[in-house]
Amino acid sequence: MSASGPYDTWFRRYKPSAPGAVKLLALPHAGGSAPYFMPLARALAPELDVLCVQYPGRLDRHRETPVTELRDLAEQVYRALVSAPAGPVVLFGHSMGAVLAYEIARRLEASGGGELLGVIASGRRAPHRFREETVHLRDDDGIIAEIRALSGTEPGVLDDEDLLRMVLPALRADYRAVETYRESPDPAPLSAPVTVLTGESDSRVSLDDARAWQELTSGTFRFRSFPGGHFYLNGRPAEVTAAVKESVDAFRSTAASTSP
Repeated sequence: MSASGPYDTWFRRYKPSAPGAVKLLALPHAGGSAPYFMPLARALAPELDVLCVQYPGRLDRHRETPVTELRDLAEQVYRALVSAPAGPVVLFGHSMGAVLAYEIARRLEASGGGELLGVIASGRRAPHRFREETVHLRDDDGIIAEIRALSGTEPGVLDDEDLLRMVLPALRADYRAVETYRESPDPAPLSAPVTVLTGESDSRVSLDDARAWQELTSGTFRFRSFPGGHFYLNGRPAEVTAAVKESVDAFRSTAASTSP
């Protein structure tokens, strides 16, 4: 299987969409996989064509080597996205996925390879707010302790040795990818609008660091916080679904008002 892969290697569609629906590319967190966004995809279809990204090294792609460089992963997802017919797209990423969304957005704007309506960044500080992190250098117990602290993984997974053996290589690769990522010096801001969603008690993302995404766009900026921690969205699916839909509607309205 090719490293960059065809369209259907990278994207999972859990419910059909209406003809001409806006694509919502959903990018999971470190260690996450496409089914994490299955409830969101089913709630937003058929109005939106939700494409949940499946990274190498997990589930049906478990035989592939996980990608350890975030820009390489962003490039591969970008290539898969633009391999299909062009159309309006919104990028929605949680945690590591938010940084991937940012890097993919930069590629889309630089190449004109797709009609980017906007970016929804969830549960992640702005990419230029660097903080030294070394989870990927810990032993297995140290990585497990980190994901337990974030409360985003089902306890049964952490207690099942066989499952852990399967997911730890992908977890370590993802943490390496996001922790070694460095934003380009003085990047040109995105022209696309950006919405930020975050948990009010997220121990990894301060509200100030989340609001700093505003510095990375010349477009409209929206910010919304929810009660909860890093995985605030697990306990508030209806509210998060509504917030995503509201943002997509606002992006479409902006695009319509600025089109020739």
